[in-house]
Amino acid sequence: MIHRKSWQGLETVEWATLTWVDWFNHRRLLEPIGYIPPAEAEAAYYRRLTESAMAA
Repeated sequence: MIHRKSWQGLETVEWATLTWVDWFNHRRLLEPIGYIPPAEAEAAYYRRLTESAMAA
């Protein structure tokens, strides 16, 4: 992404990077984990850990 475009300054590079990271973690649907975003899978994982710890 960085090498494919001419950037006007550091701020525009930072904004594009943050936008991409947000998409990668919160909007991208990942097939191996059931077509859900990675952040959602992580939240469900920690929720299950908390629930199983409370049940024990």
